[in-house]
Amino acid sequence: MAFEETDVVVIGSGMGGLAAARMLAQFGGKRVLVLEQHYTLGGMTHEFSREDRYRFGTGVHYISANAGPFLNFMTDGRVQLQPLPDDYDVLHFPGFDFAVPATRAKFQARLAERFPDEVEAIDRYFRKTRRAMAGLAARNVVSSLPAPVRSVGLPVVERLFPATYRPLREEVHRSVADPRLRAILQARWGLYGTPPARSAFGYHAAVPTTFFMDGTAHPVGGPKAINEVVLAALGEHGVELRARQLVERIVVERGRVSGVDVSDTATGRAYRVKAPTVVSAAGVRNTYALLDRSAEVADLPAEPSAVMLFLGLERSPAAFGLRGENHWFMPDLDGSPHGTLYVSFASLNNPAARFHTVEVLELVDPATFDQWRDRPEEYRKIKEEWTERLLDRLEERWPGFRETVAFAELATPLTFEHYQHSVRGSFYGLAATPERLRSRRAGTRTPVKGLVVAGQDAWGSGLVGALAGGLMAANAVLRPRQVGAMWRAVRGPVARRSGDWRGYLRVSAIERLTPSIRKIRLVPLDTGATPFGFVAGQYLKIELPVAVEPVERSYSISSGPDVTDFVEIAVKREPDGLGSTFLHDELQVGQALRVGGPFGEFTWAPTGSGGTLLLIAGGVGITPLMSVLAAAASAGHRGRIVLLVGCRDEVPFQRELDELRAGLPGLEVVVFRTGPGGRGRIDLDGLRPYAAGVARVHLCGPAPMMQDVLGHLARLDVPRDIVRTEAFVSGRSGQTRRERAHAIAVAAQEAGVTGYTIGTPGGGSFPCPPGRTVLDAANAARVPFPQSCGEGACGTCRVRVLKGNYETDTRGLFSAEELDEGWRLACQTLPTGDLVIDR
Repeated sequence: MAFEETDVVVIGSGMGGLAAARMLAQFGGKRVLVLEQHYTLGGMTHEFSREDRYRFGTGVHYISANAGPFLNFMTDGRVQLQPLPDDYDVLHFPGFDFAVPATRAKFQARLAERFPDEVEAIDRYFRKTRRAMAGLAARNVVSSLPAPVRSVGLPVVERLFPATYRPLREEVHRSVADPRLRAILQARWGLYGTPPARSAFGYHAAVPTTFFMDGTAHPVGGPKAINEVVLAALGEHGVELRARQLVERIVVERGRVSGVDVSDTATGRAYRVKAPTVVSAAGVRNTYALLDRSAEVADLPAEPSAVMLFLGLERSPAAFGLRGENHWFMPDLDGSPHGTLYVSFASLNNPAARFHTVEVLELVDPATFDQWRDRPEEYRKIKEEWTERLLDRLEERWPGFRETVAFAELATPLTFEHYQHSVRGSFYGLAATPERLRSRRAGTRTPVKGLVVAGQDAWGSGLVGALAGGLMAANAVLRPRQVGAMWRAVRGPVARRSGDWRGYLRVSAIERLTPSIRKIRLVPLDTGATPFGFVAGQYLKIELPVAVEPVERSYSISSGPDVTDFVEIAVKREPDGLGSTFLHDELQVGQALRVGGPFGEFTWAPTGSGGTLLLIAGGVGITPLMSVLAAAASAGHRGRIVLLVGCRDEVPFQRELDELRAGLPGLEVVVFRTGPGGRGRIDLDGLRPYAAGVARVHLCGPAPMMQDVLGHLARLDVPRDIVRTEAFVSGRSGQTRRERAHAIAVAAQEAGVTGYTIGTPGGGSFPCPPGRTVLDAANAARVPFPQSCGEGACGTCRVRVLKGNYETDTRGLFSAEELDEGWRLACQTLPTGDLVIDR
């Protein structure tokens, strides 16, 4: 067996395990290794796709609208939330409905209006929830402390907060008399999975009555938006994450954890990781099973599970009057666990969703499906029957709903057991009962020194509960000074990240500029300024949902940098372009797109230097130059600016150019039309009148046009170092480079070649694996290299190839003479042998 060593092993990559990993790395300075048995990291925040269009979350349906300090910290404040409607939960009981509004005050006021004879009881109930919530927090914190403190502190907590430990039904009956009011107050127990007769009041006080009282929200971009940000932040703190790693055993020596035995399910490799600390986010029962001590937790109450029906729709649920609120269907007023149904409409609350989805959840006893475990045909049949029954209930509420369903798939406790590796498909961890609160095994600490539990079983159900459980695990491992630093950081203001921004912007307008060019305006999801600034000439990277997995494309900014409430891009429709055809044919106002940026060195800022600013554009290549002109106008630029525009027929941005002339008295616009009756392309004679006295040239357009113009400028003695270039590049070229890279890698493997060497005239060199570009190889070898876009648009990574064989795409960023001299783009050059380069 192979051996590795680290400071901390975290079992499971759910939010609880990831929270513990970050805290121990960031505040404890630990080397942390996260091992996940699934092929996808992130636990119940990951998503899956069906039919190349529908995306479904597996566990996050809605969260607190203010996100809370735990989630804010874990995501560095970078997750964007879309509020649900103010009446976010609609409860359907036999004979009446009730809509739960955002904020505690509104909820209490609506209850008082509906039940005027119970006003005092309602006030008393909500006072009890505050105290019960405090009791739950106290119990969970104490459970993370050393054994002597736990033995004294836990009984004290129960004496101080007895309501926390009472069954929910008993506490509600103590408070109110009206059976309908009781039904409303104890409804939504499905948020933690244990029905009112069995659940502890403290859990009910925490989840529906406290966490959601400020309103609720859905992550823009879906649960994966949380997943991606959290995983990226862990990488920045040096946490190593491995998927498909099944922990077979927790190794204990002399009463203290010493590591874990692991099977790599992808390769079959078995190895042991030695570590003095192990954090298990796999649940209490799984943790004790890995210790071969399952009998010690056998008396804990059985966990709940669920069936979930995932539906893909042909049209929006808004056709049935739905606005994104959740719907709860209760079979009676007494909180029966049989037949309680929850329905959520994630796509209505996710402005980035392209196709509409619905998720239907019914809590069940896992034993319901045990008999089908080894009977696949009968199991398939029973799933079909459950699907039809659930669809019937939706059809009963919303006639015609069934006709909109294009896709349906049912997950059962056996599904969750398979993918989550949870005990009998437990959906919310340990049952939220008084017995759990009193158990010394249900919490953060274990009898084994150095082994702690994180996640839902260390605090409570849901995303926030899992995160809190991760903090409890860190609480148990870190030293007191480190714990203090951790809590100060979590409770303090989120430190905003510097550098490039990444998040969602909403499409507010789409305008036709020419038959083939559209201008798209993007605004913040809420009111206010755009979340980033930029310099004229920069571009954005935008993820486009053309398929289940989005494609990323780069688009220049056309608006001026002084405009702070929106940003605009312009896109030419390319017949074979995945991105451009989507933006032209399918993009709708109101849709949110994930944006990154700004990027690029093709920039201009106002200066006091003299000389002509010469801007040369081919077609949609005018886009970044419009931003330059807007910046010049805002700065009151009075120098000479010449814009040469090459186009077939209509001039893009004609209206904007007419408006800019008023603020730019030195602006001269010359149009070179290539269509019938036009003056033709921008050639040597066309450039000649504007070459004298030029201080700066910005050139952007299609590759052939740029190559020609660069040659003309050289012949007119315009110095190369004052020429800035950016290519108009179709998204197809990036795919072409990947295909070429793959072919080169395969050919090298078949020839037995494992790598190439890239040398420099000074004698230095660095390795390049087959299929990697010169720029990728330089970055991997940490060789300093000027670069910006990495896509062959900006020309920053110019390199001169002196010797060797390669494949490349120059993107029109060099003149014919420069190409003859060996100038290439490092980001597009794929060696097929050893190279010698000069920069």
